[in-house]
Amino acid sequence: MDGYFLLIIVLSMLSVWASSQVQRSFVKYSKVPNDRGLTGAEAARILVQRNNLNVNIDRSPGGMLSDHYDPRTNTVRLSPEVYDGRSVASLSVASHEVGHAIQHAFGYKPLAFRTTLFPVASFASQAWTLFFFMGLFIGRTNFFINIAIVLFSMGLLFQIITLPVEFDASRRALAQMTDQGLLGTSQMPGARAVLKSAALTYVMAALMGVANLMRLLSLRGRRN
Repeated sequence: MDGYFLLIIVLSMLSVWASSQVQRSFVKYSKVPNDRGLTGAEAARILVQRNNLNVNIDRSPGGMLSDHYDPRTNTVRLSPEVYDGRSVASLSVASHEVGHAIQHAFGYKPLAFRTTLFPVASFASQAWTLFFFMGLFIGRTNFFINIAIVLFSMGLLFQIITLPVEFDASRRALAQMTDQGLLGTSQMPGARAVLKSAALTYVMAALMGVANLMRLLSLRGRRN
């Protein structure tokens, strides 16, 4: 149990806390009706129309907080709580996802890079453990471990590039909600709280990735 392992344990606990904060914040502000009485889907359609976007607004088949934007089909998919909800939280999350659609429409480079990287990162995130254990139990050199580290780094790169993408989408969402009058001034702090708590989970995921990479490099060094 080295220092990196202890760091990972601490970060894991903080990640659990961050995830709980997201749900707590969403639940809190899902009980606060927005001033205009709009559902998340209605607010998303208003933003799509006023920004002249060719984007569909659909209901997500996933559960709570499964909201996302799919750049392959130009579709914003909202969870039932957001799609039908008439709260500050619903409008905030819906506007955030439309923020991604605006990024896509204006050629926001970090989003384009993340979209291109996604298939590689998805494979790498699943495959690195196989090569790592092959290196531990089969290989006499660090060949397989080196492959594992490269694959893990690809997944970590995806997590890191996600940070500016998510922060920028939230910034756009707050600006759009203000400019289009979706939320009153008194309700904007609640919107910021919802979006900031969600952003914290991405930060924790990236920090966890960095700590795990450092541990992998440490283990390889010990084998040497």
